Amino acid sequence: MYYDFFGFREPPFSIAPDPRYLYLTERHKEALAHLMYGVQGQGGFIVITGEVGTGKTTVSRCFIENAPDNVDIALILNPRLTARELLSAICDELEIPHEVGASIKQLVDLINQDLLKAHAAGRHKVLMIDEAQNLSADVLEQLRLLTNLETAEKKLLQIVLLGQPELQEILALPELRQLNQRVTARYHLDAIGRDELPAYLKYRLGVAGMRGDLFTAGAVARLYRESQGIPRLINLISDRALLGAYAEGEHEITAAHIRQAAREVRGQGVRPRTPSRTVRPRYLWGLVAVLLVAVAAVASVEHWLPGLSARFGSSLPWAGTVERADSSGDSANAGVEPPSVAPRESESLAPFRFAEQTLPEQDAYAVLFRVWGRTLPEDRGTEPCAYARDVGLGCLVREGSRRSLEFLDRPARLTLRGERGETGYVVLRRLDGDRAELWLPGGRSVWVSFERLAEAWFGEFLVLWRLPEYLSGDGFYAIESGEQLWLGARMMELADRLLREPAESARVKRLPMAEQVRWYQAFRGLSVDGIAGAMTVIQIHNDLNAPVPRLRSVVSPIGGS
Repeated sequence: MYYDFFGFREPPFSIAPDPRYLYLTERHKEALAHLMYGVQGQGGFIVITGEVGTGKTTVSRCFIENAPDNVDIALILNPRLTARELLSAICDELEIPHEVGASIKQLVDLINQDLLKAHAAGRHKVLMIDEAQNLSADVLEQLRLLTNLETAEKKLLQIVLLGQPELQEILALPELRQLNQRVTARYHLDAIGRDELPAYLKYRLGVAGMRGDLFTAGAVARLYRESQGIPRLINLISDRALLGAYAEGEHEITAAHIRQAAREVRGQGVRPRTPSRTVRPRYLWGLVAVLLVAVAAVASVEHWLPGLSARFGSSLPWAGTVERADSSGDSANAGVEPPSVAPRESESLAPFRFAEQTLPEQDAYAVLFRVWGRTLPEDRGTEPCAYARDVGLGCLVREGSRRSLEFLDRPARLTLRGERGETGYVVLRRLDGDRAELWLPGGRSVWVSFERLAEAWFGEFLVLWRLPEYLSGDGFYAIESGEQLWLGARMMELADRLLREPAESARVKRLPMAEQVRWYQAFRGLSVDGIAGAMTVIQIHNDLNAPVPRLRSVVSPIGGS
């Protein structure tokens, strides 16, 4: 009705849980980080609570739309179910065929069989239940029993409970103490702070297509007073205020508009009630430590948050070389390895012959892509680094030494110069002491002396690297915190892996994101600028043992076991 009047493409203050409109306050970022970090896990429960309208459902939708590719999610929206009805609903969500009148035992057996098949296929199952405060104690106990299925390393089902604050009181009941002990992470989602409200309004107006401020300072102050920072109330009151201003022909929202809109939303004579809040710990990042129990191997959440539409822009250091991340979930080591093993120390290496073992540039690109399990199109017009972006990789060109190659620890295309000045290329797949494995076309390889090879190498090389997963198919994430969320989970894990003292790890986790990146860059001897560029991302993948080809991987010698 008022969209054209204000220049909107769509209503900016709809209460529908549209992830595009999710403005991530520090509390929302922490809640999402808990979910993203916890979904790596070894099963158990994650509990997210918050007052009515604080954004729990929207956060869950954002998580669902951007979950890792190897995660299957069952979402239950109506938890007022019996135990049998809930198990049937879980089967429906996970597409498990079952009889209409199946018993609880039959349903549990079917779910367990599905969990075992998923585990064998490298998939991870997550059950999310919204409005979980409506679950009965009997149903919660049945959920606990579902988490009993486990391997030696992990439980096979992760359960996320989202509910109002009374959910915590329910979980504290004596009869649910066993479930309560399996909660690996808890987070309470507070309302928006007074100082965050202007940015929240500006963000939603911008997504709807408008640039600039509509709300006066008095209107913002009144809006916070009337809503107490509850996002749903903010949206309802703001929407009604826009309608009122439109009716008056006003292009600015004043405190009077907000006051009248609040009366209409609440009804006459009803004053806003300040929501009860759980006191937020001073150092909330410390809560992440409990998630260590839940961390295993969903590839370090290597497929974070694809699928949103807005973009970061070209300010990031790799913006010129990145278009999308690979969402296939395949291992980067999927290339067909030549039947080659490292020679013994005492065995002779093949002599390096420039004319026979160097390749044309395009052929060298094709071999390097094969190392990563990709096939470079045979069309000679294909620009390799543009193709790399299409398959979730980036090109990094550097000049350096052997130490540079070992630091990056990625197979590399080396540029060589012959005795007559001619240029040739080799693909260095592995380094083992002075032994260097070169990959050749046709699935062949040869081991040569790196010292002899280096006589024709003057330091120029190119490596492929795996792009971070907050990059989507046509650009960057719709939410500007996509990078922060991706980095947030990894910085938490890196702090725990690299720092021996728990107090120091907790200190790093409390730092702002840019400071965490600077800490990591300094720790690894990188250029300290607080920006997660290609070199930083490569080292993050190295430290978190990401499944990517490595240059210095251990190769069994001939005759070895």
